[in-house]
Amino acid sequence: MSYPSYEKQYHRDVQVGDKTIKFTVGKFSEQVSAAVLAQCGETVVHTTVALGRQVNIGYFPLSVEFEEKLYSSGIIKGSRWVKREGRPTDDAILRARVIDRTMRPLFPEGIKHEVQIINTVLSYDGENEPDMIALLAAGLALQISEIPFDGPVAGARIALAKNDAKEKFIFNPLNSELADSDLDLIVSASKSSIVMVEAGANEVKESVIVDALIKAQEVLSKVSSEIEKIAQEIGKDKAVLVEEPDQKLVALIEKLKEEIKQKYSLEIHQAVIKRAHLEDPKLNELIDKIVAEKIEKVEENDQEITTSMVADIIFQLEKDEARRMILEDGERPDGRKADEIRQIWTELDVLPRAHGSAMFKRGATQALTVVTLADPSLGQTIEDITGESVRHYMHHYNMPPYASGEAGRVAYPKRREIGHGALAERALRPMLPSQEDFPYAIRVVSEIMSSNGSTSQASVCGSTLSLMAAGVPLKRPVSGIAMGLMTDGKGKNVILSDIQGLEDHVGDMDFKVAGSEKGITAIQMDIKLKGIDKDILVKALSQAKAGRMHIMQEMLKKIDSPRQKISQFAPKVAQIVIPADKIGAVIGSGGSVIKDIIEKTGAEVNVVEDKEKKQGVVNVSSPDQAAIDQALKMIDSLVREVELGDEFQGKVTRVENYGAFVEYLPGREGLLHVSNMSSDYVRDAHEKVKLDDQLEVRIKEIGMDGKVALTALSPEDEAKQKESRGNAKSGGTKQRFNRNNNRSNYRPSDRQGQRNRY
Repeated sequence: MSYPSYEKQYHRDVQVGDKTIKFTVGKFSEQVSAAVLAQCGETVVHTTVALGRQVNIGYFPLSVEFEEKLYSSGIIKGSRWVKREGRPTDDAILRARVIDRTMRPLFPEGIKHEVQIINTVLSYDGENEPDMIALLAAGLALQISEIPFDGPVAGARIALAKNDAKEKFIFNPLNSELADSDLDLIVSASKSSIVMVEAGANEVKESVIVDALIKAQEVLSKVSSEIEKIAQEIGKDKAVLVEEPDQKLVALIEKLKEEIKQKYSLEIHQAVIKRAHLEDPKLNELIDKIVAEKIEKVEENDQEITTSMVADIIFQLEKDEARRMILEDGERPDGRKADEIRQIWTELDVLPRAHGSAMFKRGATQALTVVTLADPSLGQTIEDITGESVRHYMHHYNMPPYASGEAGRVAYPKRREIGHGALAERALRPMLPSQEDFPYAIRVVSEIMSSNGSTSQASVCGSTLSLMAAGVPLKRPVSGIAMGLMTDGKGKNVILSDIQGLEDHVGDMDFKVAGSEKGITAIQMDIKLKGIDKDILVKALSQAKAGRMHIMQEMLKKIDSPRQKISQFAPKVAQIVIPADKIGAVIGSGGSVIKDIIEKTGAEVNVVEDKEKKQGVVNVSSPDQAAIDQALKMIDSLVREVELGDEFQGKVTRVENYGAFVEYLPGREGLLHVSNMSSDYVRDAHEKVKLDDQLEVRIKEIGMDGKVALTALSPEDEAKQKESRGNAKSGGTKQRFNRNNNRSNYRPSDRQGQRNRY
């Protein structure tokens, strides 16, 4: 069927839960394979699918992009010099990964043509998130294009709303609804099975996750049927992109495979076991031997037996043998039972100068995690279509080539590394303290030293240990595990706990689950099948919980609660709250006052305005407690509300005949009239005081215009004032952070108000 022209656009509304998605086909980009304009509320996403040239590489060349245009929400980039959108944010990369992980398993094996999916956010209303709109549009675009695709597939975000103690699931929730939810679950599904799962949660029970998955399958099955109907109406005929194999060559390979299997089954079995134990299976010698044998027997007109052909056969036989061992013999290649966890080893304080560090090792997977604490002003500023925000918790993941025993290029983080770091961050975020309770910027880096399966979950476990070692008051520790699946396609399946690299490579599922003892905090599922039955997911979640708790117990043997003190090398931070109308007094014109405080004390000072609470939060940090105390004293003097009778030691700044002006607090002066200088008569102030004299004064009067009149203290008053100066009251500030305070379990959003840093 021909593709609709611009003059004849196709429109269709599809219901997803209680949200309506409006699809338009034929309006834009008529030269690509398919283009879909999708809208929900006032959020609009343009999705295109383009079919490129055929390339000879060893994997399917699919690329997925997610582009956030700042004009979509009426924003001009804040940079003074660069106004064009730059490299995608980590969030945009993660959104592209969700679409990629949904679509990739549904393409037929053998496609060598480039396929590119570009999702462009054209309009954003601040409430309807564009990622799920793009996911639906991509599924529709592939279904109506000429590119072979085993759809239909649909996806949605599910939030958990609690009303009268009854759980209610919201599909594609508004941002305001998602903010009140303990669950942020993304599910992709076909008409009959779940394809992909991604979730962040605040200790949600496994049973709730299962209910959400069942409901998601029900809703998305209907959406997939609607997409199928649209494709029947306007879809193109599917192109043939996978070449028919040479039947003579296929027969030769099958015959050769059977001969190798019969003759070298023991060698292949031993190779699988060696590979599971990270030993060299020495298959190159076997491949060379088989090729040499065949060359000796080759006859004229026979198909040539190549090394690559034999290597491919050996690899397939290895895969078949590993799966057979698990499905038929009930034995994993490394000798473990299906639910058995590899040996765990942990170590704290691996790096002497780091603020917190830990090593988590499970089998041959080894993650070194390092925590750095800093002043909150060093949080990461994010600029995207939602505006500017600050993140005070950052989790970065690195996996260099040596982690898998290879030599390779060391460059900027790949999408996989960004995704694994984000997964670990999502798993730990609900357990972090609020900025009120722990006013620090926290950066965690996971360095993968050795990889043999589930490095992202090793990062979760290691990061829990390093955060507690750093003295970060976590609500509860978090552990993670990766589950696998082997299925024979005939109803028999085996769920594996704590999969290693070989099992991940030859298996059908990689299902990562992280959480505390009270519930799940993060989920990510990738599959190689066309979908997985929900009953398997239910069993996998139950088995994962048992595995997580075992891993947790091993972790807690090393450290069972956060340390009460932070590292001596970490900066100390004090936090005080000031009235909003005093922020200007602390900052000063052009930042003059706050710069003066920083220069005189050596402490770092920054102010965050909380417009909602109509107050300012001042963070003061330094390795030197004396510098913090001095800065706090100066800030207190700037915002202190003086009252009649308050006594100060001030400095004379100006002398006139009628009196002297005395700076009783930094930047605040009062007049000491000649009549208030002494009990004796003073004719001219110059007779009594001179510039820069230190005087003991008392507030005598505060005028309607704010002007202050001072009186000098008597010798007796001076003695008392000096004695009690160390206990002088502090009237306008409230110190709300002390490292030894009781810890709160509340964790607010990382999106903060306007930040002023000088």
